[in-house]
Amino acid sequence: MHRTPQDAPSRCPACGQAYASVSAHSGGLMVNLIENDRYQRVCVEPTASEGEPCVYFYHHTHEQTQPDSTDDPATA
Repeated sequence: MHRTPQDAPSRCPACGQAYASVSAHSGGLMVNLIENDRYQRVCVEPTASEGEPCVYFYHHTHEQTQPDSTDDPATA
C-alpha cells in the first residue's frame, strides 16, 4: 500500500536535491530499476508513519539529477 505523505521535506533527505514527487510505502513494493522517460532516479528513506515503519520514495526527474559540480550528491 502506498500514499502521498503530508510531512515530506521540501528537498530529498538522501541526496539534498529537489524532487518531483514522493510516496510512502508501508507494505510490499517493487522497484523497477530500468530508466524511464519520466524519472532518472528514486531515492529511498526508511522512516515511520503513525508509529509504523515505512519507506519514503523520492522520485527525481532527469533534469533534477544533473550535477551542479563535481562534489554534487547527484553524482553519487
